[in-house]
Amino acid sequence: MADKLKILVTGGAGYLGSTLVPMLLADGNQVTVLDNFMFGQASLAAVCADEKFQMVRGDAREKDIVAPLAKDADLIIPLAALVGAPMCKNDPLGATSINRDAVDMLCGLLSKDQKVVMPVSNSGYGVGEPGKFCTEETPLRPVSLYGITKVEAEEIVLEKAGGISLRLATVFGMSPRMRLDLLVNDFVYRAVNDRAIVLFESHFKRNYIHVRDVARAFMHVIANYGAMKGEIFNVGLSDANLSKWELCEKIAEHVPGFQYMEAPIGEDPDKRDYIVSNEKIEATGYMPAHSLDLGIEELMKGYQMIRNNLYGNV
Repeated sequence: MADKLKILVTGGAGYLGSTLVPMLLADGNQVTVLDNFMFGQASLAAVCADEKFQMVRGDAREKDIVAPLAKDADLIIPLAALVGAPMCKNDPLGATSINRDAVDMLCGLLSKDQKVVMPVSNSGYGVGEPGKFCTEETPLRPVSLYGITKVEAEEIVLEKAGGISLRLATVFGMSPRMRLDLLVNDFVYRAVNDRAIVLFESHFKRNYIHVRDVARAFMHVIANYGAMKGEIFNVGLSDANLSKWELCEKIAEHVPGFQYMEAPIGEDPDKRDYIVSNEKIEATGYMPAHSLDLGIEELMKGYQMIRNNLYGNV
């Protein structure tokens, strides 16, 4: 990146932010993070010594806090959100006010010269057609409040700010602010600790992506903002459109003795079932660097350190 930027990251101490912020700083940018630290995390401790880093404790819904921070920013990355279908179901008011309304308020504060890169979930695709890839033009059919709020936030970012939207596959991998409730992270944790898992609706498919590759996608679109502005991009591993059963088969290659079985009754509360094409962002020169196999091996190392359930959103 030629020009160094002043960047505001809301929710920057979370699972993705705590991986992305060090990359932004290492690239020479000035980074301000706004976070309410709702999980009691100290995930950005390693970058506090960087003079280009500023930390603000506060709520991304508070206009009096956000407005002066946004005013000075060249680029805004709104990560603050209640993430995941269960968390949003448990707090629908919070999900709507943070995931959608705070983004709407933020975009209303910006000038036409300010840049916005927004992550949303590709859960907006809901239930896809069998054997047919979801592209950025595929009609959105979110099946959860989480998916609905992220779809609405994407519309706001594109219409109000002319920004860039990254529709993320299900993210996995170790992060300074770890999450165990994400599907791959959860399944590997169960494989390592319980050696067994019972699957509901194991044929449901989805796409996956490493958290570091998500951060790399942000770096890529920031560096190529002019050419990619106003566009939507799926971000995932093109060789990892897998069902939950196929994911377990992959994990079993790394965890000897891991047993998995289909439950005869019961439903998956997250009804997502689709396969995704990532050709659009790949055509711009971006390619993931971390395979699912590498991620599983990484998680197995990480779970030698993590022995409790403090690291989830539910």
